[in-house]
Amino acid sequence: ETSKEDGRPKWDNKFQYILSCIGFAVGLGNVWRFPYLCQIHGGAKWSLCFPLGRDIALLFEGIPLLHLELALGQCLRKGSIGAWNTISPYLGGVGVGSWVVSVLVSLYYNTVLTWVMWYFINSFQEPLPWSVCPLNENRTGLNEECYESTAVNYFWYRKTLNITPDVTESGTLQWWLILCLATCWAIVYLCTIRGIETTGKAIYVTAIFPYLVLTIFLIHGLTLPGATDGLAYLFTPNLNTLKNPRVWLDAATQIFFSLSLAFGGLIAFSSYNPQKNDCEKDAVTVAIVNSMTSLYASIPVFSVLGFKATTGYWDCLDRNIISVINEFDLPEESIMRENYTAWINILNSSYPEKIAGLKLKSCDLQEFLDQSVSGTGLAFIVFTQAIILMPGSQAWAILFFIMLFSLGLSSMFGNIEGVFTPLLELQIVSKSMPKELISGIICLISFLIALCFTLGSGSYWIDIFDSYAGSLPLLVIAFFEVIGVAYVYKMKRFSKDVRWMTGRKLNLYWHITWRFISPLLLLIVFVAFVVLQIQKSPSYAAWNPKYEGFPMKEEKVYPPWVVSICVLLAVLPGVFIPLVALFHLIKRMRRSKDPR
Repeated sequence: ETSKEDGRPKWDNKFQYILSCIGFAVGLGNVWRFPYLCQIHGGAKWSLCFPLGRDIALLFEGIPLLHLELALGQCLRKGSIGAWNTISPYLGGVGVGSWVVSVLVSLYYNTVLTWVMWYFINSFQEPLPWSVCPLNENRTGLNEECYESTAVNYFWYRKTLNITPDVTESGTLQWWLILCLATCWAIVYLCTIRGIETTGKAIYVTAIFPYLVLTIFLIHGLTLPGATDGLAYLFTPNLNTLKNPRVWLDAATQIFFSLSLAFGGLIAFSSYNPQKNDCEKDAVTVAIVNSMTSLYASIPVFSVLGFKATTGYWDCLDRNIISVINEFDLPEESIMRENYTAWINILNSSYPEKIAGLKLKSCDLQEFLDQSVSGTGLAFIVFTQAIILMPGSQAWAILFFIMLFSLGLSSMFGNIEGVFTPLLELQIVSKSMPKELISGIICLISFLIALCFTLGSGSYWIDIFDSYAGSLPLLVIAFFEVIGVAYVYKMKRFSKDVRWMTGRKLNLYWHITWRFISPLLLLIVFVAFVVLQIQKSPSYAAWNPKYEGFPMKEEKVYPPWVVSICVLLAVLPGVFIPLVALFHLIKRMRRSKDPR
């Protein structure tokens, strides 16, 4: 047992610690990744797997790993690198891998916060900048690129990202994004300037405020026309989709990534706890809150998406109705949305050539509901387009982007702590150097590296970071975490530690999951993930105004040198595990040969 006065910072109270863990786990993915997965798998075609695949992953993968990390940090009172070096020097690479992932993910998260800040600033303009197309250079008409797509797409791809048509074309640095990026890192610095001593205060706002905004959106969203269609889309099951293995894989990986496991931040957070603390209860609490948040966030999101789909469906009908009325010289309001189908059937039976000549669009509500956009697109394209249609759109936009910023900032606290704590413990920097200076150096270096994401090709690289740096490495690290505790540190010893901390004996559930089920499930998910990845060439969707199918995105294959970077990002964190083990093995062999 460590001494009570070991000089290590401590949480002000238990609630602050739980909020920090929840804030780290509940991130932007809960707002856009889970709803996106719901949408691409057809609403409840996915949500029917929620009590099946996702709960299986939560019970046998998520909660056991969460408990393991919280118990490990609390017991050893060290960050990721220090904790795994204590377990065994041969496992030091697990901590190094977590540290590398935290660095990479921090760059990703703060770039997304940069985009959020840019939208937040523009939310104060009336009308909203993404609601109207600008004039062309000659001011004789609308901008052609905007006219061919939409004002929302134009603002995102041109006015925000100024995106290049290919990942190989870097483009120029965007000054507005540089300013927003610098501001975001300055805010992160101020909040993390003294580690948990400052983030512990900020978390009361950044972790609680998003729930308040989600509730406001929930109440307002349910009053919008089409909200019931969106919710019906979410909760109406389709058993056929259960045959698709991708649904089950996404269910398993979603719960794993949404809990922020294997980043090192949770180990760092729990290391500031008193050793006599019920880490088992903490793990279950954080896991349940995180899962319920994903479902809770989906209700207002799908209410708004239902509203957007219904509005688009009505606009489609209205355009067709106007065309038919003008063609047949019918009285105004003779054809309404309610009787449109009946009129078309009658006119088509009598005047089929005329109806065919009108080239009426096919208006199907289901097609509008099926339109999905992944990740950032859900927030910056789909949701912003829906906000434009709401009464008082400016206020809703401001609320929405403050919520996103709070969610991202809470996650950043955990990532920065995962970077900050090991640096202090390993004494890489002098003890005389103040924390404020160390935090400042970390944020400054991160800002300089992240400048590459403000280039015209920056969003393509952010997608690469999201797809490769924050997926496969986490599975590898988590697998060795479980193996390290269960078979290197030994379950008997770890059980005694947990019993001493919590005051009760570990039940059979923890023994079975840590020893057998969790490593096996992680191995299965890892193999399935790799198999799915190698079945297709790595590709991306490019925004290219010169593409013949524009405004549809052009599907392109990554060039070999970009694929090499993708592989590097996927392999880099995990490669430290065998390298560090090999280093210590060689070191041990040299010592055994040298009698001195």
